[in-house]
Amino acid sequence: MEHILIHEMIEDHNERMLNLRKYYPFFQLMNTNFTTYKEGRYEVLDMAYLTMAVIRYFIHENNFNDQDVSYEEYATFLSSVLQRDFSLLLEIEEERELIRYIFEKLFHDGKPFEFTYFDPKDKKRKLARVKLFESDVKEGRILYHLTKEAVEFYLYTKEMKEESKISVQQLLLEKMIRTNNFKGGIEVVRRMNNEVKKISYEKRDVVKLLSEDIFEGVKAYDAYVENVAGWFAQEQKLFKKNQELVKKALEKAELKEETSYDADKYQQALNDISALEVELKKTIYRHSELMRESVELTASIDGMIKAAKLRKLRPVFDFKKAEAMAKKEDTPSVFGELLSPFWLPNKQKKFSFDLLSEGLSFKPKEEKKREKIVKVVDTENYVFEDELEEERISNNFEKLLGELFRQLMKKDKITLREYNAILEIKFGKEIYQNGDYYSFLVHLSQKKEYHVDKLLLASETFLEGMVSGMMKQKMGKEYKGLKFTLHFLEEEIALHGAFKVTDMIFERI
Repeated sequence: MEHILIHEMIEDHNERMLNLRKYYPFFQLMNTNFTTYKEGRYEVLDMAYLTMAVIRYFIHENNFNDQDVSYEEYATFLSSVLQRDFSLLLEIEEERELIRYIFEKLFHDGKPFEFTYFDPKDKKRKLARVKLFESDVKEGRILYHLTKEAVEFYLYTKEMKEESKISVQQLLLEKMIRTNNFKGGIEVVRRMNNEVKKISYEKRDVVKLLSEDIFEGVKAYDAYVENVAGWFAQEQKLFKKNQELVKKALEKAELKEETSYDADKYQQALNDISALEVELKKTIYRHSELMRESVELTASIDGMIKAAKLRKLRPVFDFKKAEAMAKKEDTPSVFGELLSPFWLPNKQKKFSFDLLSEGLSFKPKEEKKREKIVKVVDTENYVFEDELEEERISNNFEKLLGELFRQLMKKDKITLREYNAILEIKFGKEIYQNGDYYSFLVHLSQKKEYHVDKLLLASETFLEGMVSGMMKQKMGKEYKGLKFTLHFLEEEIALHGAFKVTDMIFERI
């Protein structure tokens, strides 16, 4: 017994820690304290709830709608959460900054969450890394999707009530296939098979109840259709998707046979994929049979209800039996309800032909012409497109120039390449798709030397004129006395697509 105990402690510890890592990012994010952000204006926010809400949204988009999520879609969703659940009604720029801050926390600035643990088997500390989100560039856009660990974490905390258990298991199966965890996928398919059996037993109970009590059976049938059968089409779609993934995995494994460096490992992987394919085919067949039986039940339910109603009807009314029941229950008032139709007055109605003649000769009155009211549009507060354009450029220039000033206050020298890396972390790589970024560099390059104090007094270039008013209000005191020069280098920096910019050095003097 002691040998088994020690064996489990030592041999299984590494695997247990790797299984626990999917929970680590959540508890790290829970430590995010909004009381120290922006002087505690958003301390009502709960990072744990926001994390679960965003993961649930990504599961819906990634797996049920089969599409990745852009930053704009994430921002729209989170804005609705902040307004609905926390009653936060913020200015546009303030809300954008808060949403960006939460995004950086959730995505951990694009880096994995890391923690170290001791492995008693190898007798050394190891590093475990896990991400909740991944990103890809598709058609010039940055799109995001969940990792396998994030899906497992969410599904293991609590099952989703609004989706079928089969669909939920298939989400996990998809992630396991994509990460080549075929052995784990076999266990997931077997759990799906058990769910199909449970649904089959539930359908059998509905059919049995329909034969015994048609009215209670109909209620059970409606609940069955709403909670189970309604998800058949979605489940079949996910089955087909996972079957294609298994097929591709098998083809990929067969192509790698010649270059495989470990024959035993290759054969084991091939066996796992084949076993997964067989189990999945069994489940799909049983699920298809269940769908067919449910459709047949739906087609025959109307006939069963009609037959039951006919059995309930009687050709005559037995007054003697009604009298006996009234005496037994001591309720003679029921006879009043039975005889009341015979005591009603004669309501036979006749139609007068004079009314027909009057109806044929009726002439409607001429319709009065209505006065058309023209709504006068007040253009006093109308904002023109060029004003919106100028406001956008001013805001973007303010952020770019402010970030440059902050870096120069920290260190004496910074290159454009380093500056770009900082902008990527703060605003994302989509900044290279924004024309204002390149316009800013062009305007900034018009002068070789800048003095903030002089900029606050007078402006010589378009850039200085646009941001001088802004600097007087926000940046004047913080960056007072700042002077820096621009030096161009020969090296070029490749950015989004075919865009290139010349590297330069910003040096404080």
